[in-house]
Amino acid sequence: MVEPMVFVDLDGVRLEVCEGDLTQATTVAVANAANNHLWMGAGVAGALKRAGGPEIEEEAMAQGPVAVGSAVITSAGRLPYRAIVHGAVMGQDLRTTPELIARTTRACLEAAEGQGLESLALPAFGTGVGGVALADAARAMIASAVEFAAGGPRVLRSIVFVLLGFDAFHVFATELQALTAPGSLG
Repeated sequence: MVEPMVFVDLDGVRLEVCEGDLTQATTVAVANAANNHLWMGAGVAGALKRAGGPEIEEEAMAQGPVAVGSAVITSAGRLPYRAIVHGAVMGQDLRTTPELIARTTRACLEAAEGQGLESLALPAFGTGVGGVALADAARAMIASAVEFAAGGPRVLRSIVFVLLGFDAFHVFATELQALTAPGSLG
């Protein structure tokens, strides 16, 4: 079960940080931390593939390879979502940076917006095999979401960061509060 724990509303877009299993999110779509060839190995991608079926990977790989920092959309297989947004946060070296995480987050949000998706759940990009510290990933992802929310009226009205474990939740929640505190948005 995934429950909203910390949230803020910015210009009509709700940003939430939750602790739980991404495959249990209550959004209309979820994001996958992908590589640029879009094959689904371990971590979040593996969990989505196990729960949703191999057709998700087949659909994704048919669209690749793509540029690192971009995103593609597939069906969700057996999962109860309208779509999965695959953010190519790393190349074949399976490494990434906070800058690539920020660019990929923005690409995922723009792809969801372009498909008319009202809500999207995202995991912590780049913190597994990508090797980026949770705090750096949180700062990059939340800053991208805040910038996206400030961009005017949006179809995508709910951006949910679903983190596995209390430590990851705490880091993202702290960053959300810091980046949206009075005086930090000006």
